[in-house]
Amino acid sequence: MKKSPNPRHYLAVFDLASDEILFLINRALKLKSLYKSGQPYRPAIGKIIGLLFEKPSTRTRVSFEAAMLQLGGNVTFLSSKDLQLKRGEPLKDTARVLSRYLDGLVVRTFGQDVVDELARWSDIPVINGLTDQHHPCQVLSDIMTVMEYKDEDINALKVAWVGDGNNVAHSWIQAASRLGFALALACPEGYEPNKEILSEAQTESTAPITLTTDPKKAVEGADVINADVWASMGQEREASKRRKIFAPFQINDALLAKAKTDAIVLHCLPAHRGEEISEEVLEGEHSVVWDQAENKMHLHKAVLEWAMGL
Repeated sequence: MKKSPNPRHYLAVFDLASDEILFLINRALKLKSLYKSGQPYRPAIGKIIGLLFEKPSTRTRVSFEAAMLQLGGNVTFLSSKDLQLKRGEPLKDTARVLSRYLDGLVVRTFGQDVVDELARWSDIPVINGLTDQHHPCQVLSDIMTVMEYKDEDINALKVAWVGDGNNVAHSWIQAASRLGFALALACPEGYEPNKEILSEAQTESTAPITLTTDPKKAVEGADVINADVWASMGQEREASKRRKIFAPFQINDALLAKAKTDAIVLHCLPAHRGEEISEEVLEGEHSVVWDQAENKMHLHKAVLEWAMGL
């Protein structure tokens, strides 16, 4: 028996319209306020989500678990190495079986095709907890953090991305296009974002989305600066090579000085101090990374509530 003829999947930022993005962020802010006031809110009693993870995780796993438990529901963790997927069971079979047991599925994996296939065959919401191409929940919680710290409308801000044109960069590109804020990306040559993702977003955006190899140019006048690791999961063998290539792209005091005096610095963590970000900046007055990390939990509550129709 199907639980929903049209489950609400969230696989990439472009799955959402601008008003849906803002709804989820504002809902997360409300849920955070309820949490801080000590008011219980448990609409998910009797509901169960599964976390199907092929990649290791600290923040994404714990924040989704805490989010669901705070909503009153339950969580089952599904490591791919412990499932029949390891022995070759098709994704479509796994999706249809899990749909009979669960009310939602969060997937953290390598290929975007995995979450797409699971969503195609699932009768329950499938949420992208990270793939090599997108990290859509992360970026909504990042923007939530920006909205907490900045009085201006989001579309009046300049956001800078410095480093690898990776999955998080892709989700920032799509978010900039949807919400209309200026985004300047600085990436080393050969490490740019996916051309199709960038081109589509630039075509649809009402604000500039620019790409340069000069981090100083990208950060100049920025309200928000983003950093991420130089070698993502699965790229460990490239780490030494990348450290040399990315060295000029470190977020440090000298680069931060090019931004606005009240600029905030984001890092989705884990951070490699002395590589993509200096110790002084990560622990300094411009850093908001600990609030950013907490906000994942509140944003995940909003996404789970929305996806499951609570």
